[in-house]
Amino acid sequence: MRPLKKFQEFLEEETVKKQFPDKQRAKDLIDDSNKGYKSLMEFINKIGLTDTNANTMLKESYDVIMGLIRAKMLIMGFSAIGAGAHEAEVSYLRELKFPESDIEFLNQLRYFRNGIMYYGKRFEKDYAEKVIDFMKSTTTKLKHLIK
Repeated sequence: MRPLKKFQEFLEEETVKKQFPDKQRAKDLIDDSNKGYKSLMEFINKIGLTDTNANTMLKESYDVIMGLIRAKMLIMGFSAIGAGAHEAEVSYLRELKFPESDIEFLNQLRYFRNGIMYYGKRFEKDYAEKVIDFMKSTTTKLKHLIK
């Protein structure tokens, strides 16, 4: 996995474009992220986290976090599109002053999620637990920044 570029680089190469803030779309993404979070917690509380459902939990956790990042970007007048968009969105956490360790963890999760989606990579319950904990703390931080 290559090092994550700076957000400014994504702007310069036009993976990220400056646009008029889109607060309605941001609100929709926040609502969707909140529903995803609630659904994920209900699933974990009722069914539990297992090796069998670990990949699903990783993908859903990633989607919850990314929805909030996209919402914040839209509020600030940014939109990422095309190849490298997910990397640009992860890189945006630097603009929000997130610790580099959190950015690296999310970038790794992005990479692993692609492995699940496109290459059939499998993960176990132990890693999924770390991802769930990360999702909980990251969504709390992001929601605070969005208000």
